[in-house]
Amino acid sequence: MKRTVLVTGASSGIGRATTLKLLNEGYCVYASARNLTRLKSLAANGANILELDVTQDQSMQRGVDRIMGECGRLDILINNAGYGSYGALEDVPLDEARHQFEVNLFGLGRLTQLVLPRMRKQSFGKIVNITSVGGKIYEPLGSWYHATKFAVEGLSDCLRLELKPFGIDVIIIEPGPIKTEWGTIAVEKLMKASGHTAYAAAAQAGAKLLALANDETVASKPAAVADVIAKAIKVRRPSARYPIGTGARFLMTVRKFASDGMMDAFMQFMLRRASARQP
Repeated sequence: MKRTVLVTGASSGIGRATTLKLLNEGYCVYASARNLTRLKSLAANGANILELDVTQDQSMQRGVDRIMGECGRLDILINNAGYGSYGALEDVPLDEARHQFEVNLFGLGRLTQLVLPRMRKQSFGKIVNITSVGGKIYEPLGSWYHATKFAVEGLSDCLRLELKPFGIDVIIIEPGPIKTEWGTIAVEKLMKASGHTAYAAAAQAGAKLLALANDETVASKPAAVADVIAKAIKVRRPSARYPIGTGARFLMTVRKFASDGMMDAFMQFMLRRASARQP
């Protein structure tokens, strides 16, 4: 049977790479984003494109209803939509903080709510939540972003236990630095919020650290994440979480065994090292 997959945030980066990977493996893929124009190349490759805004309930309901109307089932949901809002907590307006949660957490949760009745009825489903190593570690000037990713980790762990009796798996994907638009957007947000405040010096250092996500000598390619997702959804008993990308497993290991004081010192060292890099 041909499995049906919904991928959010499919217009670029991990979402786009995952869509192409799953199309190549024979899945029926619905690639979604707010802007249909950016999905046209995926349509040319065989994807069904879907206008979907994870901050708008009606948009999500329409999307799920369309898939059910056309396919009669939805087997796999890949919650990939998200972005990084950086800046000192003192500087970031609460409206922006709320929007960060709407995109990274509440949209993910609501879309999952909408697909679960269908998955329970068919006694099969895979919920794949793209978090980040940022759901386990932390860095200065990233409080709202990291708060959302820590929250998605906790949500996913609870959900995994809730859904096990229904034959539905919950899989957490934890990318390290990946070369996508994410790093550029995060730097723009950071400098807009704190580039000219009391935190300007820290923002300059933080921007260099975030820029490593676009450094080909450091960051992994989105296809590496897509490969892991493709393998995880095939496994009968998938692992709870999959760290992937440059340094991801190392950072998870450091966080597991390091005290908070050691972790603070490690992050400060990373910031100094990034700050010393030439532009």
